Amino acid sequence: MNSAETNLQRRLAAVLVADVVAYSTHMAMDEEGTFALIKTLMREQVEPKIKQHSGRVVKTNGDGIVAEFHSAVESVRFAIDLQEAIAREASGSTSPEMQLRIGINYGDIIIDTDGDVFGDGVNIAARLEQIASPGGICISGKVHEEIRNKLAV
Repeated sequence: MNSAETNLQRRLAAVLVADVVAYSTHMAMDEEGTFALIKTLMREQVEPKIKQHSGRVVKTNGDGIVAEFHSAVESVRFAIDLQEAIAREASGSTSPEMQLRIGINYGDIIIDTDGDVFGDGVNIAARLEQIASPGGICISGKVHEEIRNKLAV
């Protein structure tokens, strides 16, 4: 083990990865409108709801976010709350529907000095996001074990 490895900060966390479905298509159809919609979604929905559920945004990149929660239950509550809010807004809108895919995993992660997160815990959440249905949430078995009998979903 080298000296860099002994200084690593690790912890158990629920990691959530979310991504806008068909982002490239939305951007090709209306670049400025899509940009504005995503900025509004982050400001009015994602950021306040993450704080409400005791999480933190680790990073954003265009149409995606990585977030960390100390509780698997709160990460799933956030995901449900966000997906329901987006669906409600879409039902009353005339603009093209914006949907997210969300993946959530609970596991050991490495936290970099700048707050970024790494490791299998993050990679699995990213893979789960990729297989989630549009407007859906895909959770790992570990998350399922943590939320069993705690949420009515």
